[in-house]
Amino acid sequence: MKKSLVLAMAMALGVTASAYAANPFSDVPAGHWAYDSINKLAAAGVIEGYGDSTFGGDKLMTRYEMAQIVAKAMAKGANVDKLAAEFADELDNLGVRVAALEKKADNVKITGTIKASYSSYDGDKLNVDGKKAPTNHQGRLRSDLWVKGDINDDWTYSAMFRNQQFFTNDKGNSGEENVAFQRAYVNGKLGGLAVQAGRYNKIDITGGNIHDNRMDGVQVSYGKDVKLTAGYGKATGVEAIKDKDNDFAYAELNGKLGAVDAYAAYYKFDNVNKTADDDQIWTVGLGFDLAKDLKLSGSYIKSDYDKAGVDDDGYVATLAYKGAKAAQAGSWGLSATYYDQGAGTFVAHTMDGTNFDEGFKGYSVGANYALAKNIVAGVTYYDLETKEAGKNTDAQTLWSQVVFSF
Repeated sequence: MKKSLVLAMAMALGVTASAYAANPFSDVPAGHWAYDSINKLAAAGVIEGYGDSTFGGDKLMTRYEMAQIVAKAMAKGANVDKLAAEFADELDNLGVRVAALEKKADNVKITGTIKASYSSYDGDKLNVDGKKAPTNHQGRLRSDLWVKGDINDDWTYSAMFRNQQFFTNDKGNSGEENVAFQRAYVNGKLGGLAVQAGRYNKIDITGGNIHDNRMDGVQVSYGKDVKLTAGYGKATGVEAIKDKDNDFAYAELNGKLGAVDAYAAYYKFDNVNKTADDDQIWTVGLGFDLAKDLKLSGSYIKSDYDKAGVDDDGYVATLAYKGAKAAQAGSWGLSATYYDQGAGTFVAHTMDGTNFDEGFKGYSVGANYALAKNIVAGVTYYDLETKEAGKNTDAQTLWSQVVFSF
């Protein structure tokens, strides 16, 4: 054993001179440079020698022998993190848990989801992701890989990679496949403010009836029971007018009083291609717990989009019962939603059904069920029609999905 290791371990244990007995090893005389340290380690039960009253300080030790000594020192409460790191593999094989190393290993976590979905379209408008296409059904396999790490006690980093494969009609993989670095942001605290900055997904306060897509920006929040949130950046998931910036600003206020949720919010999107102008949107909403696991919620949405024959406001109402939970096999849920939204009331809607840029109205009904732990299946039917004056175009979508989480 090296002189530095003997001294360091003895100091880490902090055993006093009165705690150890007479010289336990015949080959370590009282005048030896390591006499006190060796006696301390022996008294603490960290070292035992070779069973013949000898210490054997001139012999070479194996890594496992040293790991056993480190394990005993750890059990006595010694601060031997550097040694624990050096002999981590041997300690692991010995079944010794190293809390400091485990904490460091947990500093970065990798999780993900695999989502297999299928959509069937019908009606006057056959549409896939907002683009006219000669198909009435589509399959998609989406794999999201999340990497999350601790920066310090107050800040974390998150990133997400996404791979998508599309399957159209009976052709199998249509060749439409992409991998993208979808998210990269930090979360933390500055004083009493919660901060999020980077490329993150922004879902509006109504649950995505206005905007559910990526943005590059910064968001700050304050409060708990009553929370004020504000953000600014670029709406990278919204198509902007050519050669124009797609700036995005928002402010949200929400709170809960007993069984009632209430909120109000303002969103401003610059140079939206769909409206060929800026789009300012206001919304207020309420949610009520009608009974255990049964909730009714509604939102009124108003925009400043002004076009003849097109509504500039709308509303959404949802009745939801329970809901499947990935961690709880056998859990399930039902929901029904009615939509009546003018063209300016949404810029990147969350729904999976075919809708109309000029505004739409109609309903959706859905159900989900946890087939097993971390495996959830869901199905939703949409029946919508355009709100544009003088037209009677409709669209129906049957959407289904199975999500595997890990």
